[in-house]
Amino acid sequence: MKQIILFISLVFLFIQCKEKTEAIVEAPKSEDELAIEDVIQNYFDGWLTGDTTLVGSAMHSTCYLKFIKDGKVDFRNRTQYLSGFKPRPRLENAEGRIISIDITRTAAEAKIELETEQRIFTDYFNLLKEANRWYITDKVSTSIAKE
Repeated sequence: MKQIILFISLVFLFIQCKEKTEAIVEAPKSEDELAIEDVIQNYFDGWLTGDTTLVGSAMHSTCYLKFIKDGKVDFRNRTQYLSGFKPRPRLENAEGRIISIDITRTAAEAKIELETEQRIFTDYFNLLKEANRWYITDKVSTSIAKE
């Protein structure tokens, strides 16, 4: 009898946990989260096509990009970073995806991945909301060659 009660209790607990998890997963996105996703999508579209206008529209004028080069922190300001892009057809077999977004009032952070045939780039964006518009204000990046 104790085993039956324990089994029923565990099933009930499982059902409750599942319902709570589904409620969390299905929560509607806030206006800010949707706006940040749009900014990041512009970044993806520009990055994948070499469109400096799209990439630049996602970045605040004060944005710095940081990464490790030869074992040391290296950085580029927005102008230096954008100068590395050249218009091209959209990269084939490449995609961008948002891993996470965390928002606190007018500040946010996002983790994204850009995957090409050769590399996977992981970027962490700091974003700020200025005059009702979100901008990437800083980026740290790392990448790895695909095997």
